[in-house]
Amino acid sequence: MDGLADRLSDGLAALERENLRRRRRVLDSPQGRRVRVDGRELLNFSSNDYLGLACDARLVAAAHRALDAYGVGSGASPLVSGHSRAHEEAEQRFAAFVRLPRALLFASGYAANLAILTVLGGTDAEVFGDRLNHACLHDGARLSRATYTRYAHLDLGELERALAASRAAVRIVATDAVFSMDGDLAPLPRMLELCERYDAWLVVDDAHGIGVLGAGGRGSLEHFALASPRIVYMATLGKALGGYGAFVAGAAQTIEWMLQRARTYIFSTALPPAMAAAASAALQIVEHDAALRARLAARIDEFRAACGALAVTVPPSATAIQPVVVGEAARALEASARLLERGFLVPAIRPPTVPRGTSRLRISLSAAHEADDVRGLAQALAESVG
Repeated sequence: MDGLADRLSDGLAALERENLRRRRRVLDSPQGRRVRVDGRELLNFSSNDYLGLACDARLVAAAHRALDAYGVGSGASPLVSGHSRAHEEAEQRFAAFVRLPRALLFASGYAANLAILTVLGGTDAEVFGDRLNHACLHDGARLSRATYTRYAHLDLGELERALAASRAAVRIVATDAVFSMDGDLAPLPRMLELCERYDAWLVVDDAHGIGVLGAGGRGSLEHFALASPRIVYMATLGKALGGYGAFVAGAAQTIEWMLQRARTYIFSTALPPAMAAAASAALQIVEHDAALRARLAARIDEFRAACGALAVTVPPSATAIQPVVVGEAARALEASARLLERGFLVPAIRPPTVPRGTSRLRISLSAAHEADDVRGLAQALAESVG
């Protein structure tokens, strides 16, 4: 074992030298506007809880009722005996919410995207992916055994040339709707046009759009007023919807084929029923409480205005994700540490999550924040990022 262990030790030492070794924080509080870490109360700008629903009493109550009714675990994979009434109702509610014919509930967004691409793909397929897609789309494309072609971020000219040159029997364009480290939006209407022209599937990962984009919070498809049977849509429950798990939605035949063939669905224990019940409650809240989205939109506008007034450079983003790119990993860690001293929890994001030379502070805004919180953060950034 000495040689094997030495390889791991050398790898860890290399990460340390390059400022790329990661360490976890231990939270002694729920997610929320403020969190407690190492005995300190910190303003939390690190969470994807964009609507502040992770600790919402209505979600907690729904989960409690499901715990009383179904217990803790689902006990089996969905196709054996793990698919409860709570799961069935959540799938039906989600399909209706996003206005797609049918939905399937997965244990995580990662599992859902692996499922989509491995089920649609194969050795006769070609997957086209934005270089800044989330890791699960890259991994799903590789696992699918399809030819995998990546194009420069949002470069639809390059995408079209690749589609036109493809001789694959099946073409699949896979994209984040909101890019998780930049907060920018994929031009989905134009991408759908290309998919129609070149007879391709369009796989949309709306992890950071569901609940916050669109007039009714239904996500990127509502935002862009898109509908097509060639769209396969994935949205997670662990961000704006406050829980855990993910849905895949699309045409009824597409979802039925996934149910029959998706290995991450067939060979995984079903999501706990309490999480399915919490998802149903979250969808109902988003559908009927537009004030949450209005609060989030106000915080985004206030933060960007304050940064502009203080000469803090923030790339264009109309979403809750507001990155401040600082360059090297060491600088990002130093800036994050200075913010922590001032009482702000803002994570430093480094390679391989982002390309080398683009390490950043990833600021996540929430409807739970107050106007003074975001203005205070902008001031702290002006004094901490140099």
